[in-house]
Amino acid sequence: MEKKRRPNARGQGELLREEIIVAAARMLDELADDEALSLRAVAREVSIAATSVYLHFPDRDALVLAALQRCHEQLVDGGDAAAEAADNPAAALRARILAQAAWAQEHPGLYKVLHESKVHRRLGMPFKKVLVDRTTVAVQACMDAGLAPADDAATVTIDLRTAVNGMLSQRINEPDLPWPPAEEQLDRFLTKLVGLR
Repeated sequence: MEKKRRPNARGQGELLREEIIVAAARMLDELADDEALSLRAVAREVSIAATSVYLHFPDRDALVLAALQRCHEQLVDGGDAAAEAADNPAAALRARILAQAAWAQEHPGLYKVLHESKVHRRLGMPFKKVLVDRTTVAVQACMDAGLAPADDAATVTIDLRTAVNGMLSQRINEPDLPWPPAEEQLDRFLTKLVGLR
């Protein structure tokens, strides 16, 4: 039996848009593939007509992009909160990276789509620059505090993010390999790539 949905009151279209984004993100996490998501399936999940989705998103790519932007914001917010609780720049950088890893482990399908999406190739995801910028500032803070050797923070960040994203993606895509504990592997990246002691 299909669930009945109570319509939003007049003027509350933003609430429906939010419901659609939340449903799409939940489905992307389960599917782990943006190409497998359909607007009709999302409409069924929210218990609305497919035409109602088009009032908020012109096509599937636009909906996927909105869902991934929301997920990226959660990833950034989680890293910010973890970093703010740390007592020095090195601990803050480590906390930020561990928060990213924890989010990826909790949402493997979304993390996979966020980094392997075909929508990314078609439309780009400029919002992802926020996480790069936050990491660069964190790496620079470690250098400024003498906790890491002086270097070009942007280059070190690219190396670090490549290693972290690659490690997390491989763990998602090849879960049966004999992986070492994630925290130990991330600490090695911080030591070897950033120079944290």
